[in-house]
Amino acid sequence: MMQLSDLRKNNMLLDSIDWNMTPEEAVRLYLEWGNNWARGNYVIRSKDDVSYYFVVYAWEAPPVIYLIKRNSEEAVELAKIRMPDDIKKKFLDEVGHSKGVYSIEGVVKEWLKSQLYH
Repeated sequence: MMQLSDLRKNNMLLDSIDWNMTPEEAVRLYLEWGNNWARGNYVIRSKDDVSYYFVVYAWEAPPVIYLIKRNSEEAVELAKIRMPDDIKKKFLDEVGHSKGVYSIEGVVKEWLKSQLYH
């Protein structure tokens, strides 16, 4: 599994990241095909359609960031990124220390972009 340092070196992958994709939107697009016509600009036509996006996985401590590759057949975790303590604390405070899978936003997104595109 890739780490932050591996991602920094992979410009093709970095250019493919959908920074606006959320876990909920990925499910709607790739697993609920019949619901796609009603919204949005992007329609999944085959298993060749793919998205790359980040999520914060907070079902276990400590929460970590995963880069996900999703198509209609599977979701694959490509990278696992640990957050520094201050970012992790801010994230946990924002979500009320609740368990779950979250889209990246706010301080987590800002920090991650600063690490990938410095």
